[in-house]
Amino acid sequence: MPPRPPSTTAAGSGTTASEREQPRQRVIEAAADLLAREGRDAVTTRAVAVAAGLQPPAIYRLFGDKDGLLEAVAEHGFARFLAAKHVETEPRDPIEDLRAGWDLAVEFGLDNPALYSLMYSEPTEPASAAFQAGMEILKGRIRRLAAGGWLRVDEELAAMIIHATGRGAVLTWLSLPEDRRDPALLTALRESMVTAVTNQEPAVRRAGPAGAARALRAALPDQTTLSASEQQLLREWLDRLASDSRQA
Repeated sequence: MPPRPPSTTAAGSGTTASEREQPRQRVIEAAADLLAREGRDAVTTRAVAVAAGLQPPAIYRLFGDKDGLLEAVAEHGFARFLAAKHVETEPRDPIEDLRAGWDLAVEFGLDNPALYSLMYSEPTEPASAAFQAGMEILKGRIRRLAAGGWLRVDEELAAMIIHATGRGAVLTWLSLPEDRRDPALLTALRESMVTAVTNQEPAVRRAGPAGAARALRAALPDQTTLSASEQQLLREWLDRLASDSRQA
C-alpha cells in the first residue's frame, strides 16, 4: 500500500490538523486579546480574523455577525471568572466567605476592565452555562448564610444586592481618573453590601432546620400576617422539626 499523503483540508490547502484545531476557540481568544490590548473598537471582524489566522468570512460562519462574536467573548469571560473561583463548601465563617467572593469578583473586573465591561454592560445570555454556574456558587454562599441565621433579607434580594454592589464598584472605579481611585471606595461598598444582606448576630443560634424552627416559633406571637389557625398549623410543623432534630 502506498504511503498516505499529508493531512490537508477538504479544499486541499495543506493546512495541518493542529492549525485547524478548534477554530472557534482561536477566534474567541484572538478577539479577547485584541479587546484587552487595544479596546473594543479594535475588535473588528477583519482584525480578529487576521489575528486568528483565518479569512473574515470564517467569522460569519462561526458566529453569525460581530454581535455574535462579542457575545461569545463575554461568555469566555464568564468561563475565565468561574475558573478563578475558589469554592469553600463549608467555610468556617460564612460572612468572611461572602467578603472573599465579592473581593474576587471585583478583582477580576479590575484586572480585566475591557472584558468585564463587555460582560456586564452587554451581558451574555442568561442561559450561559458559565454564568449559571457562577450564580450557583453565589446562591450556595447565600444559602449557607440563611441556614446559619445570618441572612437579613430574602435570598433573591441578597443575590441582587451582591451583584449590584460588585458590578457598580468595578464600573465606577474604571470610570474614575487614576488619581481619584481610592481603595477605600471598594472597602466601603463591600461593607455596605455586608451590612445590607447580613445580621450582626445570627438570628438562629444553631445551624440547621431545628435552630431555624425554634427561631421562627419564638417569633410567631409577634406577627399578624397569619390567622390563628394558620399559626397553629405552622407551630405544629415547627415543633415536629425541632423534636425530630433532638431525637436524631
